[in-house]
Amino acid sequence: MHHAPGFREPGAFAICESLGTAFTEAAPRFGILLPVSPNVRTLRFTAGLALLLLVGIAAGWATQNKLQTTSSRQFPAPSTPAPSSVPSPTSPPPAPGQMTAPRMGLNVVVLDPAHGGTDLGARGTQGIRESEVVLQFSDQVKRALEAQGFQVALTREGNDNPSFDDRSARANAQRGAVFITLHISSIGLPGTARTYVMPEFPPASDISGLIPWDRAQAPFTGLSHKLGDLVQAELAKRFRASPATAEFAPVRQLRTTAAPAIAVEISSVSVENRAELDRMIPGVADAIAQGVAAFRPSYVLPALPGAPGQGGQP
Repeated sequence: MHHAPGFREPGAFAICESLGTAFTEAAPRFGILLPVSPNVRTLRFTAGLALLLLVGIAAGWATQNKLQTTSSRQFPAPSTPAPSSVPSPTSPPPAPGQMTAPRMGLNVVVLDPAHGGTDLGARGTQGIRESEVVLQFSDQVKRALEAQGFQVALTREGNDNPSFDDRSARANAQRGAVFITLHISSIGLPGTARTYVMPEFPPASDISGLIPWDRAQAPFTGLSHKLGDLVQAELAKRFRASPATAEFAPVRQLRTTAAPAIAVEISSVSVENRAELDRMIPGVADAIAQGVAAFRPSYVLPALPGAPGQGGQP
C-alpha cells in the first residue's frame, strides 16, 4: 500500500487504523452504512483519518472561540463618550437666567425712512424734501449694516407712508431686532447728526401686568439709551459739532416699539445745496453700522410679562 509522505508504521498509520477499526465495528450499531471495499485495511485507515480530521477541526474551533472570549474580557470596547451637552463635574453651574431662557442674539435691524407719501416731512427753501432724502440715506445704511452681517428690513422702500403703528409692528414681529428711524431735521447746524431715545416712562398703573401698546418701549429704554450712545459716539467722530451722547425726545415712532429703538436725525433740509447732505450719507451709514455692531455683544432682551427671560411683543 502506498502511504502518504510523513506517515510511518507503527505511528500515525497505526493510530488511524486503530480508530478506523473501532469506528467500522461500531458503525452498524448506529445504523451507519459504510461502503464495501475489497481492502479492509484501507477502509479502516480512511475512516480513522477522517475522525482525526474532524477532532482537529472541532478542537481548533473551540480554541479560537475561547481566545475571542478571553480577548473580549481583557480588552473591553471603549465606552461611548458622554454628550457634549452634559456638563462635567467641574463645570460651573449655569446662571439662573440661563436655566429658563437661552441668550437672544441681535440679528435684525428694522430701518425706518421717516414720512413718505403725502407726508413730505421737513421741507427746505431749495426744494429739499425730507421724505425723499431719507430714502437715499436708508439705502446706504442698509448696505453698511448688511456688511456687518445684519439682516435689514425696511418699513418702506418707495413713496408710501405706513402708519406709526405699522412701522412699530414691523419691529415687534421680529425676534432679536433693533429699530432705527431716520430723519432730516428742519433746523440745526448743517453737517451734524443727533441720536434720540425715549425718556423713561412713568410707573404703570395697570395692575394686570400687561404692557399697553403705547408703552411698548418702556421695558427697552435702558437698552435703547445704550444703543443710542454707541451710535452717537460714532457720529461724533465723523461730524464735528455733533453731541457726544444720545439725547432724550418723545419720538412717536419709538413709543410703540417693543425693541431697542433710536431715532437718527441729520441736519438739515435748510442747506443751500443738496450736495451738502449727500456728502454726509457714507459717514452716517458707517457710523450707524459700527454703533449697532458695537451694541451686539451686550444685546439681551428684558423679561416681558408672560415670557420669563425672553423678549416678545406686548
